[in-house]
Amino acid sequence: MTTTWPHGLPRSLDYPAGTVADLLAGSAHAHPDRTALIDGEVRLTYAELYERALRVAQGLRGRGIAPGEAVAVHLPNSVWFTVAYYGILLAGAAVVPVNPTQPPPALRRQLHDAGAVAVFTHPLFAQRLARAVEGDTTVRLVSVVPGTAAAPAPAPAPAPAPAPAPAPAQASAGDPVTGAFPVAVVAFDTLLEADAAPATPVGGDAVAHLAFTGGTTGVPKAVRVLHRNLITNVLQVACWRSAAVPYADEGGRILLRHVPQARTPHHIPLGGATGISVAPLFHGMGMVSQSVFVAAAGTVLVFGRFDAVAYLDAIERLGVHAVTGSPALCHALLAVPGVRERDLSCVRVVSSGAAPISPAASAELAEIFPRAVVSDGYGLTEATMGVSISPLDSGTPRPEGATGLVLFDTEVEIREPDGTTPVAPGGRGEVWVRGPQVTDGYHGHPELTAAQYADGWLRTGDLGTLDGEGWLSLVGRAKDMLIYKGYNVYPGPLENLLREHPAVAQASVVGRPHGEHGEVPVAFVSVKAEAAQTDPAVMAEELLAYVAGRVAPYQRVREVVLVDELPLSATGKILKTELRRRVSESCS
Repeated sequence: MTTTWPHGLPRSLDYPAGTVADLLAGSAHAHPDRTALIDGEVRLTYAELYERALRVAQGLRGRGIAPGEAVAVHLPNSVWFTVAYYGILLAGAAVVPVNPTQPPPALRRQLHDAGAVAVFTHPLFAQRLARAVEGDTTVRLVSVVPGTAAAPAPAPAPAPAPAPAPAPAQASAGDPVTGAFPVAVVAFDTLLEADAAPATPVGGDAVAHLAFTGGTTGVPKAVRVLHRNLITNVLQVACWRSAAVPYADEGGRILLRHVPQARTPHHIPLGGATGISVAPLFHGMGMVSQSVFVAAAGTVLVFGRFDAVAYLDAIERLGVHAVTGSPALCHALLAVPGVRERDLSCVRVVSSGAAPISPAASAELAEIFPRAVVSDGYGLTEATMGVSISPLDSGTPRPEGATGLVLFDTEVEIREPDGTTPVAPGGRGEVWVRGPQVTDGYHGHPELTAAQYADGWLRTGDLGTLDGEGWLSLVGRAKDMLIYKGYNVYPGPLENLLREHPAVAQASVVGRPHGEHGEVPVAFVSVKAEAAQTDPAVMAEELLAYVAGRVAPYQRVREVVLVDELPLSATGKILKTELRRRVSESCS
């Protein structure tokens, strides 16, 4: 029995029947005039957000989008992403979030895999979509949203000089945004002219998201996130973050109520907090987190292209309570000149996700956010989003390197590579998860589903430990583990150790094939600005010695490669596939 469970919170939640659309309805009913979203000059209250989402839903229904059909959101972060997202769900359709920056062939593959029949796009990325939907495609409708401060539309091209009329055989290219599409196009503003009709009812087993995995270890796959997976995981995380429990009112709307004895200054107050949305909304962490903040009826500043200085300026200007991002974002904030001279005392919780954050980075964050608790978390798309989160009580002792406690109604087992044998208590092995947030498998890939899902359990592919207090710690991916002279070498502890060196900004360890030893650990390292002038050879030798003096001989890093920056996915995860490619090319 763990003694570190947050005081006053129940071990299990009573989940009301419904969807995240009912959660939005709850906040719109209880806090209608509370500002929900800020995107430059565009501000929407919760009542306005709900009303516009209902209009989008009716606009989709009026154009033949049926319940259960897939609608893609090919958008950067903006206020209209959130309106389109809830509009799709309120229409009874499934959301397909796709990265707007990917090239047309990859986009075409994802739209085909999901069977998307409609797409919301942005003027900046419309031409990519037009090329992706050429020829044989399931897409029959495209809606183009307007630009905003977070996601500006491209500047209009200068008017061309008058030219002779084209010969009759020539066709006009049409409008640069809408004229290029081989399918029907409707302006987003036109959808908003529809009546705000009631939502289409859906059951818990209907698909809410076809969410693509990050692709850091291979080709992205669409995960079937059911409505019951989505609402339970949103409530698990929201109740943890706000020290609350859920309930349904007489109209079936879902709301939260605080558990007074569980609250600390770090918990997100209901109807009274401000946050910043910077994680890509097309990824599970950003997309699900927006509903977590909706559950708390918080105000969110929608942030576009990340700029660390502008981000810190916004925190100070708005008095932001909650900061959420990846370790890459945290490292960028720590690197801003003069960051320790800023007044960031308004921040009460710094939530890090998408990848483990090192203890050294957590300690630095605690310095620049002096009144905040740094809360790490772990999750994956196949579990909707969240599996474990650190408590928001700054007085709770936390083991070094732990990602948090396993959430309400969630079980974790650490197993041997055979997938069935539990490891000894405290031992390292593969992380398996069971809970209401575990999804329905991979869309259209029953063979992959069978390999990862078994008897209600999800094989995560991550390596970790689980102690007697319920703290989950990660040491890396199963595919990332190296075998050196028969010994298992885990990259995670080596990466954390490298990040403790005062000159290191980020580090990632991969294996280089070796004919005699199997694999040898190679570290890719970026250094902080103040260390950039050090001779690279000297720095590499210093880091090799730093690690060698702190680990067993078989764990030593054998080579350090200094780079300006590490390759990152759109969600801030280090792309080890790219690092392995570089290692492979250097061997050839």
